[in-house]
Amino acid sequence: MESSNAGSATRLGLDIGGANLKIADGRGFAFSQPFPLWQRPAELAAALRQLLADAPPAAGLAVTMTGELADCFSTKAEGVRTIVAAAVEAADGRDLKVYMTDGSWVGTEAAAADPLRAAASNWHALARFAGRMAPQQSALLIDIGSTTCDIIPLVHGLPSARGHTDPERLVAGELVYTGVQRSPLCAVADRVPWRGWLCPLAQELFATTWDVYLLLGDLPEEPLSTHTADGRPATQAAAHDRLARSICGDRTMVDREAAMAIAQAVAEAQLEQLAEAVDRVLGSLPERPGGVVLSGRGEFLALRVLERLGLSTRIVSLAQRLGPEVSRAATAHALAVLAGEEG
Repeated sequence: MESSNAGSATRLGLDIGGANLKIADGRGFAFSQPFPLWQRPAELAAALRQLLADAPPAAGLAVTMTGELADCFSTKAEGVRTIVAAAVEAADGRDLKVYMTDGSWVGTEAAAADPLRAAASNWHALARFAGRMAPQQSALLIDIGSTTCDIIPLVHGLPSARGHTDPERLVAGELVYTGVQRSPLCAVADRVPWRGWLCPLAQELFATTWDVYLLLGDLPEEPLSTHTADGRPATQAAAHDRLARSICGDRTMVDREAAMAIAQAVAEAQLEQLAEAVDRVLGSLPERPGGVVLSGRGEFLALRVLERLGLSTRIVSLAQRLGPEVSRAATAHALAVLAGEEG
């Protein structure tokens, strides 16, 4: 973890997802950790309390969430209220504000009373923050994370999205439910090359895009991380095994060269999927974008999307400007900055 040396932040930003928890102080400290909310909802408050204990001191908290979609909750409203209650418990008396999809800040009771405006508001906060880095008349934010991709049009530095709820954003192409770590291979491609044939992928969670980008070298090995499809380490050797299993084989039937071919085919399919979505969102802008802001673990993939589309414009990488850990927790960072400006 990076620590801030600028004193106490006004508020810490908390982005509470269904698979990851992210925290930042808006001053350089940022941290992300896996947390399978759908499996351990009763442990959320304790996990948040530990995150806060390891973070720089702050007078209050600024919260957004996407974890309400986790299938441990019967409705999004139940999810929002559960997450808000866990955040309040973890805050230990500190003031807490929740960011809404219209850009407003409300207290916890108001958020619980209007759960659908509190649900999945993280994209709006990030877009508001990103807009200041591309204040031209038209711009674009592309945030590719472990699970999803947000493609947000910006006009005069402000979000200009057509959708606001998750289903609306999926329809508009502004939310693409694919990412560089958690997406099952069978959700990205139908068939992959093997021994001169096109082999159908098993419709099972044998491997994910994390294995693809591990083997291709786009993501670093993480030997201590076991949040993979089979619970084995996030290494190239284990990724090879998982990719082989995705066509119902093993490493004796799918050698390293064949596994690389599978990875390249899946990466190409995901690139095409995202390029199509970005091209569609570009069509909603009143003019050619004067800039594109990139964030998230998958910035490398966003760059390839822009190259595929032949989009030559000013590119702002949050990983380069703020550091890779802040880029990975970009929404939490944005929340902390916005909340600090609100006072």
